[in-house]
Amino acid sequence: MIELKGRTKSADVEAESGLTILDVALKADIDWGFSCTRGTCARCRCLIEDGAEFLEPVTDAEWDRLEPEELDEGYRLACQAMIKDNAGTIRAVNKPYF
Repeated sequence: MIELKGRTKSADVEAESGLTILDVALKADIDWGFSCTRGTCARCRCLIEDGAEFLEPVTDAEWDRLEPEELDEGYRLACQAMIKDNAGTIRAVNKPYF
């Protein structure tokens, strides 16, 4: 299960392995801020409040776009944060810079 909180809409949806948080948010019609889907704009930045262990490791794009402090606090790029097989509950909140 993924609990997603966009700019004005929230939803609880099934976690689908192999998809990114952004993929799932768009599929669920959540108003998630994004521009590029490649990890270059960082507009899809989100805070993983719970369940970070159910996501694949931080990608090079995330290391390039996010500050180490942000990664330590639990921020990820939704377009890069891929859901693992047999994921438990993940709670993600869209937190763009602008």
